[in-house]
Amino acid sequence: MRSKQWVALLYGWIIVLGLMMVASFVLALLLRFTTFNEPALSWVTFVIGLISLFLGGLAAGIKGKAKGWMIGIFTGAGFTLFVLSVQYLGYQQGFSLEQSLHHAGYMAAALFGGAVGVNIAGEEASDK
Repeated sequence: MRSKQWVALLYGWIIVLGLMMVASFVLALLLRFTTFNEPALSWVTFVIGLISLFLGGLAAGIKGKAKGWMIGIFTGAGFTLFVLSVQYLGYQQGFSLEQSLHHAGYMAAALFGGAVGVNIAGEEASDK
């Protein structure tokens, strides 16, 4: 990977982590001050994760302007490794089957976002 793609990857990770932190704060407020219940939380967090990873992959693809699928999959894989590291080092637990499937979906969303981002960046470049 070229230096430009590493920078794009870093942008993607920052966006993903930023969106996840904002979403976590909003969900914590919802849990505290509303009747929002725990069973619904699982699906809501999964959908928020998919959207965050898609947007992170999209930003990385736009910034990278080439090999969007590769930048996207690395964006998703970096997020997955971050979560696995925190979970393993902090709680001495690996991924369950359900978590592995969720993270496969997250990586697919980031891959798709990266591919779309490169095509958006390509269209903007061809318009000039």
